[in-house]
Amino acid sequence: MTGEPVFRHVAADFVGVPYSQLTDTAMLSGLLIASAGAAGFTAIGAPIVHQLPSEGVAGVLLLDGCHVTVHTFPERELLLLDILALSTHEPRKALDVFARRVTARAIHSEVRDRGGDPAAKR
Repeated sequence: MTGEPVFRHVAADFVGVPYSQLTDTAMLSGLLIASAGAAGFTAIGAPIVHQLPSEGVAGVLLLDGCHVTVHTFPERELLLLDILALSTHEPRKALDVFARRVTARAIHSEVRDRGGDPAAKR
């Protein structure tokens, strides 16, 4: 096994998002599809998006070997986005779709390579 990463993982916190966006299941479902398309991902089905008893939304779009998930917390004005992709793709393109469409006071994100063998880099 080589030290090259197999996956790229993006986690993002969207802070200060309006309640109306955090509870809009149709918008969030559309963003899951649009973000996957922008990054060149292959979806293996339709997104699954549910309104939760807390009024938040949980959604997932399963990709070929990976996923895009979204969780919202209206009481905290918070949207959490998680993108796991093969390292041959650029998940930041998917993040950019959300960043253009979701109104947030701040967006904090990090990218990590996953699945490589750190010992192979020595």
